[in-house]
Amino acid sequence: MNSALVALPKEWQAWINENLARSCKPDELESIMVRDGHFDAQLARAAIEEARRSSQGHGTTQPPSVQPMPRIDTGSNVIQALDRQVQVLLSLQAPRVILFGNVLSDEECDALIAYTDKRLQRSPVVSDKDGKTQVHAHRSSRGAMLQRGESELVARIENRIAALIDWPVENGEGLQVLRYEKGNEYRPHYDWFDASLPGPRKHLEHGGQRVATLIMYLSDVEEGGGTSFPNIGLQVQPKKGCAVFFLNTDSYGNPDHKTLHAGEPVERGVKVIATKWLRQSENR
Repeated sequence: MNSALVALPKEWQAWINENLARSCKPDELESIMVRDGHFDAQLARAAIEEARRSSQGHGTTQPPSVQPMPRIDTGSNVIQALDRQVQVLLSLQAPRVILFGNVLSDEECDALIAYTDKRLQRSPVVSDKDGKTQVHAHRSSRGAMLQRGESELVARIENRIAALIDWPVENGEGLQVLRYEKGNEYRPHYDWFDASLPGPRKHLEHGGQRVATLIMYLSDVEEGGGTSFPNIGLQVQPKKGCAVFFLNTDSYGNPDHKTLHAGEPVERGVKVIATKWLRQSENR
């Protein structure tokens, strides 16, 4: 007997199992699959039912265990994140990408830029061989790594992020503020750690995988500097106070290759961003 569930892309299989585990209604999942995934309704219904029966122990095999993931309720166009009403401007299911507005105020953006201005150094990448950081031609920005909660401003932003995505503050790496001037870029890359390589494996020992990324835009840019996702044909233009969020793995911990992304070259102006990487567990 052919499996409707197995016929779906892996990210949609994971999405179905994850949302069933959250007690989402099957008919609502079917509607989303038809609307956003362009699946035939009969196939979607059969796949959901197969996953539901399997999760209840009626199938021939048990599905892999679903891991906790950052959870964002995009049923509303506005999310109350502690002290701030954050707007949901765009929401994709597979891969999970969400564009937020009003994450930071203009004053917070300016303050974070000023706070880190004298700490900027050439941005490094993680070595595949030994896990140490090193300068690479693919990444030409300058940046500053912050410690969690190192100032009132940083702590306020981190607590707001935790509320927005329903993920513990301690599971996040420290904020990284990055400045891109004309011609600076970060060529296509993944944020998840490749467990097959010795260098990234060392980073997995301290908090596990990077399950999600939040990029906050601290400045407007006259031209260029977008965040592009070449595998899905999406480009997000930087807008001060906005942020783009995306899951780097599925709910089983498998890296999502659709999250390949790049910081496009700045053509005019200066782009400043603050990146927050979210780990599976406490980042030590």
